Amino acid sequence: MNKNNLTPAATVLLFKNSAAGPKVFMVKRSKKPPFENLYVFPGGKVDQDDGSSKMYDLCKGLNDEKASSQLNIGSGGLAYWVAAIRESFEEVGILMADLSDKQLGAGDSYNEKLKGYRDSINNGELTFYEMLVRESLDISLDSISPLSHWITPEIEKRRFNTRFFVAEIPNFQTGEHDGRETTDSVWITPEEALKKAESGDMQMIMPTTKNLESCCGFNSVEELINAKKNIEPTDRPSILPKFFKKNGNWVGLLPGDEGYEQA
Repeated sequence: MNKNNLTPAATVLLFKNSAAGPKVFMVKRSKKPPFENLYVFPGGKVDQDDGSSKMYDLCKGLNDEKASSQLNIGSGGLAYWVAAIRESFEEVGILMADLSDKQLGAGDSYNEKLKGYRDSINNGELTFYEMLVRESLDISLDSISPLSHWITPEIEKRRFNTRFFVAEIPNFQTGEHDGRETTDSVWITPEEALKKAESGDMQMIMPTTKNLESCCGFNSVEELINAKKNIEPTDRPSILPKFFKKNGNWVGLLPGDEGYEQA
């Protein structure tokens, strides 16, 4: 497989506890390709600044060596973690940073300040790094864990090398779609999301449903995060779906499925 045409990307499943069990934040993409009208998780491509030494200096409790080890790669792993956290803030306004000295009660003015920063970043007036420095914030990595590694099938023109993460959102943050790249959003249990995907009420692609399936059956977000943290990196294999036409219909196979190696 030629990895030179793969764009590094990161996606994060943001969870919060509820009476119904852990709920994940999902957004509906706009009509803009390549994920038009699909329900997905916040995420995007890894930017150059995500892997910079200045950004790494703001990562609390994790360096590139440890982050890369958890992703089972030689180096550059921490950039995926940073990208997941940056995209979370830019796309849905959830900031995974050390906010322990900020007054973040419901309706507090600091939440409004963060909204202003998010708008400035999305308008190109400020960078995520500049906001962190201006507010003396460190990136918080305690409540985030790698989940899976998916590679876009070879039949697609735009291909991504995507690392999926799971994370628990900080207190007093709720999430909000941006109204441009994403047009709707919902907090929903993985089980309910899968039911809606099956019924056609929420359109999803294979990586989305498979990652949801891996997050079912947990009683709390803490239990979910801890379970994923305890998985050995070598037990998170790279997943490259293969698609082919059979009798005029598209058929998708995953590693381990019968006929995958011959497809």
